[in-house]
Amino acid sequence: MSNAVPIRELVRLQGLQVKVGQLLVKNKLSATLKDDLSRMYEALENSVTKLDNLNLQGIPLNRIESAEIRHDIRNAIGITKGYAELIKDTETDPSASLSNLLDKIVLWSAKTISTLEKTRQKTSENYDFSSAILSENRSHSTGKILILDDEPANRDLLSRHIQQLGLEPFPCATANQAYDILGDEDIDLILLDLIMPKVSGHEVLAKLKASELWRAIPVIVISGLSDQSEVIKCIQAGADDYLQKPFNKILLQARLYAGLDRKRWVDKERLLSNELEKSHRFIKNTFGRYLSTEIVANLLDKPDGLDMGGQLQTVSILMADIRGFTTICESLPPQKVVKLLNNYLGTMADIIMAHDGTVDEFIGDAILALFGAPVAKPDDSDRAISCALAMQAEMKAINQRNATLGLPDISIGIGINTGEVIAGNIGSITRAKYGVVGHAVNVTSRIEDQTEAGEILVAESTIDHCSRTLKVGRQLRLQPKGVSETINVSSVQDIFDNVTDKQTNAADDITNKDPSAVTAIPITAQSLDPSTNTQKNSEAKS
Repeated sequence: MSNAVPIRELVRLQGLQVKVGQLLVKNKLSATLKDDLSRMYEALENSVTKLDNLNLQGIPLNRIESAEIRHDIRNAIGITKGYAELIKDTETDPSASLSNLLDKIVLWSAKTISTLEKTRQKTSENYDFSSAILSENRSHSTGKILILDDEPANRDLLSRHIQQLGLEPFPCATANQAYDILGDEDIDLILLDLIMPKVSGHEVLAKLKASELWRAIPVIVISGLSDQSEVIKCIQAGADDYLQKPFNKILLQARLYAGLDRKRWVDKERLLSNELEKSHRFIKNTFGRYLSTEIVANLLDKPDGLDMGGQLQTVSILMADIRGFTTICESLPPQKVVKLLNNYLGTMADIIMAHDGTVDEFIGDAILALFGAPVAKPDDSDRAISCALAMQAEMKAINQRNATLGLPDISIGIGINTGEVIAGNIGSITRAKYGVVGHAVNVTSRIEDQTEAGEILVAESTIDHCSRTLKVGRQLRLQPKGVSETINVSSVQDIFDNVTDKQTNAADDITNKDPSAVTAIPITAQSLDPSTNTQKNSEAKS
């Protein structure tokens, strides 16, 4: 069979077909065996026809240039061989004549394919031994396999093999049928033919891999095209594997199991990803009420940046409080007190988060906000002071809303301090919250107690860390109860971003001649000294 197909080989094949026909006529057969033999008879007749046409054209079996002709011949021989192997596997007590006939058909098919592709087949003993091992090791496998092949016999053979493995086949003759099944069933793996009318396997593969829903489903191409370029093309397009027709049953079984394993890992990964996304959404929804979007995103990207056990951290602490709130509560019914607080606290929380601050706590009418925890930045002090100024500026709008609701005007005092605290998860195993504790928090509270309505008192420690130019008012040296050191604080009235702002403010100070006004100068520890401050004011005004 090295040149054109010899006449004796065709005669031998026709003889095998005749013997199959005799078995169908003379023997009493079960319905299943009779059906399988009838299909094998048709496959043998198809093989004879194709080989006879090839012989009439004088084309050697191992010199076929047309990929489609090679595909058709492999397909025909593969169906013949497939039914012979299927009958050998399923028939529990075959007669000697049937077993001999099936062996001859399998042998002829193997020799013909070997000549067609110049390949060697494994012996039947090795084949059966491998089959037994795979079947024993993977008998527990389950899965839904979609088969897309326009040839009914191929669909039937593949379906039968898949059912023997304990898997569920979904055979389809057209791409549209396959798409419908994919929409209705949770398919685990796809067996795809390439040569099909109307819609080719390449087009189907491209659509599968372009779909967000289907791209993760493993695809094994089973085709009579044996060119290496076709294999490469399919793998590059997203196919997970490539088998040639006639397919080796054991190889098909191994590839199916490997594909199903990949699908299970993909499903597990997707499940874990969904759980992680749920966790992220929970964190965003929970922390998002108190932290800016940027900080929440930072925590999710770098969870190690949040030490839940507690860590020493330098933060700028802002504390705000409504002046005379106890008196206000005594004059209002509870419902109006809640409306007043919600109007005020909601607005202030938005401002704090807009400045990348963390709302640590609402304590009645008081707000405790952090800049530098859980995420520290170089400009924490700058943002804390900017935030306080924005909060005071928003009080006018808050009181306008209060007026429309029949609520009284309110005013707040704000204290800011910078120092080291212990930041982390505070509480018990069953109930905890993120927060800070330490001396710096108590000092901030004492500073805030000294503020007047509408005032912002800022500790020297915060001003030292501030990189911007401030306008300050009164300055105090505080000796709070329970605090050993003296605290220098300044009333901050504004922040200047450029020289023009500073020059304009200095001119206003000269015109107004307000002795309490301090022009825009960089605030340092030295500038808190009255004599030094006066000197710098004189220099600025001159």
